[in-house]
Amino acid sequence: MLNNLFQGIFDSTATIAVPKFLLCVVVSLIVGVFLALVYTYKTQYTASFVITVALIPAVVCVVIMMVNGNIGAGVAVAGAFSLVRFRSAPGTAKEIGTIFLAMGAGLISGMGYLAYAVLFSLVLGLVMLALNAVGFGKKKSHDEAKTLRITIPEDLNYGSVFDDILTEYTSSWEMVSVKTSNMGSLFKLHYRVTLSDASREKEFIDALRCRNGNLEISLARAASNDGQEL
Repeated sequence: MLNNLFQGIFDSTATIAVPKFLLCVVVSLIVGVFLALVYTYKTQYTASFVITVALIPAVVCVVIMMVNGNIGAGVAVAGAFSLVRFRSAPGTAKEIGTIFLAMGAGLISGMGYLAYAVLFSLVLGLVMLALNAVGFGKKKSHDEAKTLRITIPEDLNYGSVFDDILTEYTSSWEMVSVKTSNMGSLFKLHYRVTLSDASREKEFIDALRCRNGNLEISLARAASNDGQEL
C-alpha cells in the first residue's frame, strides 16, 4: 500500500521503496554536513554557503533517483544544474570545487552506491582538510604583493620621489597608475609592492608619510586579477 502511494503515475514500474529512499537521503545529508564542516576549517565562509553545501548532496541524490535509467531526463537535469547560480556574487575556485564535490557525492548516493558515496566524501574531505591544515598553495606573508596608494601634493615629482624608500623597504615594486584629485592639486599614486620584511611595515609607512607631507597612505593586500583592493 505504501509503495503504491509513492509509485510514479506516468510509469507503473517506476517505484522506489520508501525505506531505501529515506536511507539514501539520510546518507546524503550526513555526507553533506561532513563536507560542509571540512570546508569551514581554516576558511572564511558564510552561513548560507555552508548550509547550501550541506544540502546539495541530498538534492542531487533525490534528482538522480527520480531520473534513474532515463538518459534524456538525466541530460536535461545536468543542463538545468549548469544554469543554477549558487551565489549572488561569483564564488572562489575553492567554493566551486566544494560544490562539485558535494554534487558528486549526491550523484553516487542517488545511484544507490551508499558505501562509495561515504568513501568518496571521506577521502576527498580528508584530503581537503589536510591541504587546508598545511596551507597548501598559500604564499608566504613576505612574498605577498600589496597595493600601495599614496596621495601627494602637486609640487612633488611623483616619478622618482619615493624611489629610494621603495628600494629600501621592498623586494620589488612598480607604479600601476597615477590620477589627479581635488581639482588637480593632489596626485594619487598606485603602486604594486612586495615588502622585503613584513615586520618593518610601520617603519615603511612612516618614511612615506614624512615624504608626502603626512597625506593619505593606504597599504592593502592586492588582488591578483585586476590590482584592486580586496
